[in-house]
Amino acid sequence: MATGDSTTDSAEAGPNITYGIEEEPPLPEAVLLGLQHVLAMFLGNVAPAIIVAGGIGALTGQMSYLVQVALIVAGVATIVQAYPIGPVGARLPIVMGTSFPFVAAIIGIGNTYGIAAVFGACLVGGLFQTVLGFSFGHIKQFFPPLVNAIVVMLIGLTLIPVGMDYAAGGAGAADYGALENLALAGLVLVVTLGLNQLFEGFVRIASVFVGILAGYLVAIPLGMVDFAGVANAAWFAAPELLPYGVAFEPGAIVTIAFLYVTTAMETIGDISGTTSAVGRDATQDELEGGLVADGLMSALGALVGSLPNTSFSQNVGLINLTGVASRHVVAIGGAFLLVLGFVPKVGAIVSAMPAPVLGGGALLVFSMIFSSGVRILYDDVAFTHRNMTIVAASIGLGLAVKLRPEALAQLPQDAQLFFGSGLITGGFAALILNVVLPEDAPFGDRSPADTTVSADD
Repeated sequence: MATGDSTTDSAEAGPNITYGIEEEPPLPEAVLLGLQHVLAMFLGNVAPAIIVAGGIGALTGQMSYLVQVALIVAGVATIVQAYPIGPVGARLPIVMGTSFPFVAAIIGIGNTYGIAAVFGACLVGGLFQTVLGFSFGHIKQFFPPLVNAIVVMLIGLTLIPVGMDYAAGGAGAADYGALENLALAGLVLVVTLGLNQLFEGFVRIASVFVGILAGYLVAIPLGMVDFAGVANAAWFAAPELLPYGVAFEPGAIVTIAFLYVTTAMETIGDISGTTSAVGRDATQDELEGGLVADGLMSALGALVGSLPNTSFSQNVGLINLTGVASRHVVAIGGAFLLVLGFVPKVGAIVSAMPAPVLGGGALLVFSMIFSSGVRILYDDVAFTHRNMTIVAASIGLGLAVKLRPEALAQLPQDAQLFFGSGLITGGFAALILNVVLPEDAPFGDRSPADTTVSADD
């Protein structure tokens, strides 16, 4: 595809585009389209905050606040991506939200060094990604589809146990594994799968949100929802500056900085997917501006207690599905998130969600993240002996430390934190092996798109 200027995109730029990047739908239509984007990403945005609040003892009782700032920072970051401030922002319809890859590492850092170290590491890591954004042209060769696919697969694989813990009632819960917990999580899973597979259009895109809502509503008459926090929550509140303080632990900073590299790859893919919808490649300015906004907004978010942000792939899918690529529509979605974030009652309602409801949706989301990595591997990576060896070694090492963290117990504490993350160990292995192992020829004559196995095989 030819490289184009974002200001020339129009309804004719792509085969299925109704509104180009610079076009503005009528306001009533734009508002509804913006709300669609919020519904498509809402669970993915708030779930990391809920999981982290439940996983770090120092954050007990802070779930509503973490949800609140997750909404606010996602809204601001989305608006900045649509309406850049100087070099900060892609000038594209990129929806931002809280990033899942950081969850396990943040819980480990919080329980090892304290919550202040979490936000100190997120602050420095965000600034590190900002620098990466400005120097993207010099480093992009180190992140081919092979490495990206492995990282995405590991994100899903290492989070699936977390989803299962929530589906069973929450790790450490007295009723862990109770039948009613598993049944409620199963209901969410079945509703979500049914809507996703039996319907088209927006119903499919919003299937996880609707499945979660159905589970929540069923949980209320079962007495599994406590609304006391909702009644006590205020109608308006602004985020606080440094609510948990900051501390700078070298091991925590290195760990989080590496994760910012992996989410940078997500953002690059989402920017490319967005411009592809309008029939062109992303420009260097769009890629760099998107990465800079991703890092800088995450760093600023750390100052108010928000977890790191990244672009959301499901919203890229929504753009391709609806044919609405208008950055103005996405900015309206960002405004919705911003308004919701200033209403603590919204955070309290989300925080009252029973663990099995979140678990039922999260299990499917995490599994779909893994399958997205498989698709990258299938579509864009040659099935050579070298590449399959890198996949095997990286996935194997990542799962090994995830499933048997006690094997690292004799290492220094910082090393345990860094290599104890399956995502970091596996992702780091993929980066190194991709650089040091020589290229070889594909198996036979098979290409990435021709990998079917015959009956004779």
